[in-house]
Formats: sequence, structure tokens, C-alpha cells
Amino acid sequence: MLVLGIESTAHTLGIGIVEDKKILSNDLDTYKPIGEGIVPRKAADHHASAFYSVLTKALEQAKINIRDIDLIAFAQGPGIGSPLRIGCFAARYLAKTFALPLVGVNHCFAHLAIAEALTSFHDPLYAYVSGGNTQTIVKEGNGFKVVGETLDIGMGNLFDNFARAIGLSYGHGSQLAKLAEHGKYVDLPYTVKGMDLVFCGLLTSAEKKIKTHKKEDLAFSLMETAFAMYCEVVERAMHLYGKKELILCGGVAQNKRLQEMMKGMCKENGWKFYVAPDEFNRDNGAMIAYAGYLLRAKATKNPLDWPAKQHYRIDEVRLC
Repeated sequence: MLVLGIESTAHTLGIGIVEDKKILSNDLDTYKPIGEGIVPRKAADHHASAFYSVLTKALEQAKINIRDIDLIAFAQGPGIGSPLRIGCFAARYLAKTFALPLVGVNHCFAHLAIAEALTSFHDPLYAYVSGGNTQTIVKEGNGFKVVGETLDIGMGNLFDNFARAIGLSYGHGSQLAKLAEHGKYVDLPYTVKGMDLVFCGLLTSAEKKIKTHKKEDLAFSLMETAFAMYCEVVERAMHLYGKKELILCGGVAQNKRLQEMMKGMCKENGWKFYVAPDEFNRDNGAMIAYAGYLLRAKATKNPLDWPAKQHYRIDEVRLC
């Protein structure tokens, strides 16, 4: 079965194609706001204008025609409303035009699914860190249970907000990470509430120190503190739920320091650790296509069955 997946939940428009569990293509184009955060209207305009080009490249890379596709999958949510709906409308259009079944995919589930597909793990705990989400997740029945999460902003948003506050033109965690490589530790608040996390106090404290401390030191300290907070929560969850396998996934999972800390924690406890290649941790269409393949039994031929769901949580997902 050939599945075409569309990702458009935030700044990335991604289109990927899988044949059963084999990835044939994974193309994308990213909206990069300069000097500001993601502006929903601008992100939507970007995705709309880039769609044909990204679709064409994905089909060419897979060496197939759009009429060879058997199923359309799209990121149904969660996400930023305007760009999210561009992917939804595009998926509906393709499904209607080519008389194809359609299935909506939870964005978080897609991250978990593609990462697990690249391992031999059977019952892992998932550490999911992205722009809008920071969650600790386990499988439960035919779905998932969030056993801990941020109570305010996601870790990625924490980094992006601080990057803009210190004047980085492209306020993104990757740029902050480069700056942090040259920093030294400055004391910042560490807030863990049982299995949950709070990041706003950390952000506010770091912003107050901008005039009195080096940007490199604050960048390093902000990231180091946030990572340590999350490692504490994940380690506690691993023990509480008796897990022996840990998957780190999501956009922030690309950070090498976070990978190092998680890997070290697992080594100390005798647990297995896996983080997917960056291509599959950043937002991408292949993960949506693969998740769509797993959910193919839920697909329908009525496009109106699949609206965008801006606040679609992973614990609402049912696999069968």
C-alpha cells in the first residue's frame, strides 16, 4: 500500500510517501520567521505556496505518480490553526480529486510511531519533546497515557522565546544550542511538580538576567536546567512504570546535549535508549504517512469525516 502523508502543524510543510513500512520519500519546506515567532497567517501562506513544489519533489523521489497512491494521510492535530488547516484542506482536495480514502493522524503519535519503527523495542516509555509539547508517555490498552507533561509551555517554545529575547534573528532552539556551547552555568529556578514540569518561571528568570549576564551563559544554563528537569521526570517514570526501554523523540530530541543526558541516565540504570535520526525527529511527512499506514483501517472516503483538530491530544488516540 502506497500512503502519502502531509505534515503542516507548525513551521514545516512536509510530504512523505511510504510503501507499507518502507519510506520512499520525505521532502519538506520550512517557514523561517526572522525577528519574530511563528505568525499563523504567514505560516499558512508559506505552506500554500510551497505545497505543489514539495508534492512534486516527493513524488519524483518516490518515482511514482499521484494516481499510484492508495491512501492519503494528514496531520490532523495538534497544531497552529492556520497552517494546520492548509494541510487538512490539501489532503481533502487530493482525496476528493483522485477518489482516495483519507485518514487523519495525531502529530504526536506519528513521532512516536516512526521512532519505534526504527527500533526493536517492544514496550518503551516515550519522552516526547517539541515546540508546543513536553510529555512523558506510555502505551495503555489500544491507546496511550500521558504520565507527565508541561503545565505551561513546551520546551521548544521555552528555547524559542528566550532566543528572541536575547536578539537572535532566527529565534530557534538550534541557534540557542550553538550559543550555549560557549557558556558557563548560572543559577536558574528548577521547577518539577511530581511528574509534571513548569518552564515559565525558568524563562522569566533568565530574561531578567539578560542585562547582567553573558548571553552564552544564560543560553547554556537555560538548556541545562530544562534538560535536567526533564531527565528527572523521565527517570522517575521509567521506575514507576517498570520500563526498560526509552525512546526520545520530537523536534527538541535533535539536541545533542539532551541526547547525551538521556543516554547517560539510561546507561546508569541498565536501560536501552534510542533516538531517531534528525530527519524523523523534526516535523516531516514520512512520519505522517507511516502513521497513516498503521491507521489505514480507520480511513474513509468522505473528506468531511476528517476536520483539523487544533488541540488533539495523544491520549485521545485509539489504534483500533
